Amino acid sequence: MYAVIRTGGKQERVSEGQRLDVELLGQDEGADVSFAPILLVDGETVLARPDELTGASVTARVVGEAKGPKIVGRTYKNKTNQRKRWGHRQRYSTIEITAIKKH
Repeated sequence: MYAVIRTGGKQERVSEGQRLDVELLGQDEGADVSFAPILLVDGETVLARPDELTGASVTARVVGEAKGPKIVGRTYKNKTNQRKRWGHRQRYSTIEITAIKKH
């Protein structure tokens, strides 16, 4: 059985026991979070309509935090001595899917 959940503006395919990095949730380590699935597949059964998904849920446990790769950029304007260096490193919450429930 697997489900597709929406988190942080993205959709992820998840199954029980899977670990994945999602946008920072703001929850403490060990906290339980719940997601509403937008698609649920159980063998040959596919649930995709909102009336079929009422009562379905995906629960996960926050395992920790992770950091993405460092992104470094520069801006430069010719003949004006304008130079700027910037960087960014995205933070993620690592979650482990504990249960997928149909109803």
